[in-house]
Amino acid sequence: MTEASEHDGATPERDAQTTERGGGGTAERRPGAGRAAAPAPPRVRLVDVAREAGLSKTTVSAALNGTGRLSPEVRERARETARRMGYRPNATARQLRAGRARLIGYVVGELADTPWTFLESPYFARLTGATAATALARGYAVVLLPAGSLQSEWAALPLDAVVVADPVADDRIVEDLLAARIPVFSDRSVEGRPGAHWVDVDADAAVRETLDHLHAQGARRPVLVVPDSTTRFHRAVDAAHQAWCAAHGLPERTVRAAEPGNGPVIQAVETALGAGPDRPDALLVVAEASPPLVLDAARRHGYAVPGDLLVVCVSEDETALHTQPPVTTLSLRPDAVAEAGIAHLVAVLEQGLRETGGALVPVRLEVRGSSVREG
Repeated sequence: MTEASEHDGATPERDAQTTERGGGGTAERRPGAGRAAAPAPPRVRLVDVAREAGLSKTTVSAALNGTGRLSPEVRERARETARRMGYRPNATARQLRAGRARLIGYVVGELADTPWTFLESPYFARLTGATAATALARGYAVVLLPAGSLQSEWAALPLDAVVVADPVADDRIVEDLLAARIPVFSDRSVEGRPGAHWVDVDADAAVRETLDHLHAQGARRPVLVVPDSTTRFHRAVDAAHQAWCAAHGLPERTVRAAEPGNGPVIQAVETALGAGPDRPDALLVVAEASPPLVLDAARRHGYAVPGDLLVVCVSEDETALHTQPPVTTLSLRPDAVAEAGIAHLVAVLEQGLRETGGALVPVRLEVRGSSVREG
């Protein structure tokens, strides 16, 4: 073997393929003709990591799986060696051994007509990111499915479960998933259905706490701005608002935003603020909109906030902290919802939990200057 064949990968057989002799001469073939594709580099095995780290294969396996009674130094040495060498577990073998692909579908049911616009919503962006991060920490990857997905689009995917965030009434994807025996994790609208599990926020308590706060600040003509939606959360908000107004002997004032998004919601806010001589003295905006835009709309209609108008927004938008005055927000705590949901999902898939119960996550009212009157 020549020096060139050792370093360039040439062999006598390869040389014979790249030249043709005939008629006393040598005819060169086209460059690259007849060459086989370069072989892929060998996959790094667990035994290779163990040898490099100076540990046993069993120790390295325990370190990477987070099991075993290992010192922090040994666990870190195994993990760092695996990372440096580019080791990845054999996903196919893992799937066969565990009987799961470790893939979770994720779909936002509320926005079926505009499948990906939910990522423009601070709430759904936070919920989606927290769901993906929490699932990944438990060894599962999230597959984003567009709202309104048909069964033919996901039926071939090896999904272990699907998270359906805020399904609309009679959501077809929920029905199709349950019919396919795929566990569904959603809000309380699926309570009691075989194969369905839920995590939700206490909408009734959230509305009562917020309206009680506004009432304590002197509000007697509050107006509610909600989306024209059939999700369980928004129907629960409507019912809680109606019950609160009746209990306090106050008129029920509600304005609905025709579509999601800042434009339609701010239009609904302006409708609420410009309604006749008996103008509202408090505004609860449940339809998601930018808090600075809500304040701008109030000022365009001649309101001073909080002097003339108290303002609360259901929002995860960080800009609420930086307005003048800062806007009071009702947080639905998407991070906590995601953590509770994934914990329940893992208990079902890995611990055999068969009960179809769920959990209520408390909301958080962040009181700021827009809803507090001096004195």
